[in-house]
Amino acid sequence: MKFSFNKTWTIATKDYKTYFTSPIAYIIIAIFLVIMGWMFFFSLSHFNMQNLQAKQFGMGKGASVTEGIIRPLYGNMNVIFLFLVPAITMRLFAEERKMQTIQLLMTSPITLTEMIVGKFLSAFLLMCTMLGFTIVYPAVLFIFGNPDKGPIITSYLGTALLSSCYISMGVLFSSVTENQIVAFFFTFGAGLFFWLINWASSSAGPVFSDFLDYLSLIQHYNNFSQGIIDSTDVIFYLSFITVGLFLTHRVLDSYRWR
Repeated sequence: MKFSFNKTWTIATKDYKTYFTSPIAYIIIAIFLVIMGWMFFFSLSHFNMQNLQAKQFGMGKGASVTEGIIRPLYGNMNVIFLFLVPAITMRLFAEERKMQTIQLLMTSPITLTEMIVGKFLSAFLLMCTMLGFTIVYPAVLFIFGNPDKGPIITSYLGTALLSSCYISMGVLFSSVTENQIVAFFFTFGAGLFFWLINWASSSAGPVFSDFLDYLSLIQHYNNFSQGIIDSTDVIFYLSFITVGLFLTHRVLDSYRWR
C-alpha cells in the first residue's frame, strides 16, 4: 500500500482540531504565552539595564540584542517545550488504546506510516501555532531597535527541529501505554536524558565524550542560536525524529499481531 499524503494530512488536521475540542490546547498555549511573555519582559528589562550601566561606566555599547535577548529567550523556550510537549503528545495513541479505537485505526484503509506521521504532524502543527504567537517578540525588537535577522530565523528553525525530537519521543511513548500520565513522564524523562547526556562528557574518555556530545539535543541547537545552520545538526535532528517514528511503527506493528 502506497503512502498517501492526503490521508496523512486528514489524520493530522483531525487530531489538530481535536486538541481544541477540549481545554488541553487552550491551557497549554496559555501557560506557554504567560511564561514566554514574562521571560521576554524580563530579558528586555535586563538588557536595557545592562546597556545603561555600560554607558554610565564607559564600558562601550554593552551586550548585543542577539546575546542579550534572542539567545537566552529562545534557549529558555526550548526548556519550556521540554515540559509542554509531553502534555501535547501523551494522548495521541494512549487515548486510542484506552478507548479501544486503535483497533479501528488498525483495520482502516490507512497504513501505519500514514497514521504515525499524521499523529506526529498534528502535534507539530500545535507546536507551530504556539511558535506563531511568539512572532510578536521579534516584531517588538524590530520596531524599537535593529536586531540581526539571522539568529532570529535560525533560532525558530532550531526550536522547531528540537521540539520535533520531543514530539517523536512523545509519539513513541504514547504508543507503548494506554496511560497518558505514564506517557507524559516517559517522554519528559527521555527528553531530559537527551538534553543532559553531555554532562557526563567531561569525565568520559576523548572518544566517548564526543559521542555523548553528539547525542545531546541541546548541543546541536547551539549553532542555530548563533545564526548558523550546520548540515550536521539538521541531519542529526531529522535522523532522531525518523528513529523515533520508526520505533513507533515497530511498536504498533507488534501490537497489531498480538
